[in-house]
Amino acid sequence: MSDTLAAIDLGSNSFHMIVARLADGHLQVVDRLREMVQLAAGLDKKHRLSEPAQARALDCLARFGQRLRHIPGSRVRVVGTNTLRQARNGQDFVAKAEAVLGHPVEVVSGMEEARLIYLGVAHNTANVGGQRLVVDIGGGSTELIIGERFEPLHLESLGMGCVSMTQRHFPDNRIRETDLRDAELTVRLKMEPITLRYRELGWQQVIGASGSIKAIRDVVIAEGWSNEGITLPALRRLRAALLEAGKLATIAARWNLHPARAQVFTGGFTVLHGLCEALGIEHLQVSDGALREGLIYDLVGRIRHEDVRHRTVATLNQRYGMDGTQAEQVATTALHLLAQARTAWELEDEELAYALEWAARLHEIGLVIAHSHYHKHGAYILRHAELPGFSNSEQGLLAALVEGHRRKFPTDIFAELPKDIAIPARHLSVLLRLAAVLHRSRSRQPLPPLQLRVAGPRLTLLFPAGWLEEHPLTRADLEKEADYLKKARFQLEYGPAKE
Repeated sequence: MSDTLAAIDLGSNSFHMIVARLADGHLQVVDRLREMVQLAAGLDKKHRLSEPAQARALDCLARFGQRLRHIPGSRVRVVGTNTLRQARNGQDFVAKAEAVLGHPVEVVSGMEEARLIYLGVAHNTANVGGQRLVVDIGGGSTELIIGERFEPLHLESLGMGCVSMTQRHFPDNRIRETDLRDAELTVRLKMEPITLRYRELGWQQVIGASGSIKAIRDVVIAEGWSNEGITLPALRRLRAALLEAGKLATIAARWNLHPARAQVFTGGFTVLHGLCEALGIEHLQVSDGALREGLIYDLVGRIRHEDVRHRTVATLNQRYGMDGTQAEQVATTALHLLAQARTAWELEDEELAYALEWAARLHEIGLVIAHSHYHKHGAYILRHAELPGFSNSEQGLLAALVEGHRRKFPTDIFAELPKDIAIPARHLSVLLRLAAVLHRSRSRQPLPPLQLRVAGPRLTLLFPAGWLEEHPLTRADLEKEADYLKKARFQLEYGPAKE
């Protein structure tokens, strides 16, 4: 198996790719690529990505894709962040991006983005003990995470970034006192709900990540306003210098900034200065690690079977007081059925097996709200909760499987999933439905050996001779399930296995 891994961060301002080699349990970075695509600048007033922005992004991904050509899909992760979360035509762009890259693109929530950022920073900075605050200013959002060692404890994702702040407050490429004050007020308003709580939690170390913070660090050190990292007095002096410059062109020339970075420099500065003032941050170090490094380390965890998603599912089971034995039985039976249907239904992807297992373990999560329509309650929880390790599309698949595990088969829900997963999701749902039906009595007695034969939409479930006669309720449940599946164009037959 290949020892090379790759991660791509489709940020709102820049696209980043990191390629690393896993040797003797340690990661060695062998390549980095970065392009300032400014995807967020392509969002119109209706939150649709413009054609020019998509073209810039796809051109970049074509170049990235060439570097990924010989890396197995299981060793590559690609994630989209704030702009793809907002874009109404984001799914259309993701489909194009996947075609260019040859790898799936996951759009992650703000909280998942924050978790991955913290992981990347934690692996790239020395641990001084105690809690640390990590700040990452992206193109469309800013993540603030308090954690200890490699564990994030408190995460926030705020809707302000270097691109969005620039577009809102400095659209004509000029820097005026009134515009700067308005931008600073915007930052304070965004920070207001979390400022007191974060100050109370406290930290021993502050670390900044992202291109905006690195650019600010380079400027204040070049000016001699700071010897290491970024200080609050240095930010105040930079504010005065920005007002003195007055124009983005002057900024670019004075500090030798790349034109694309100069374009969003003031917006990024406003965010950093505002949150440092709000939180009383006097000094922050700067880390080279960020989201893409976090993706790499998270990928290593999955390879080593230390997948944070397993821990998330276990935590949900405990938090919602679910019947662990019932969940285990349904999961075991669902995976047993999957093993027999895998080839015929082309369900060989290991991620599909994980999805089925997790859905089985969580299928009763909605009981915490009410028994009536608990499958719908469960789907709502899984669709909208913050689930560490899961992308938005993965949460959507879990929610669909849980909602579809009983009663009417929700064909419309599966049709709303991405095209490449819609048909496998329907098949996984059928397997979960059968597992749930077979354990409806909640008996702790194990099921007999089961045989499942699959041929297209036709399923044949075979039991030992006489078993169904001894379990008339199960037979009745299967009869009702056959009616439900018939309306979804599946044909379920069941009976005794031949001797």
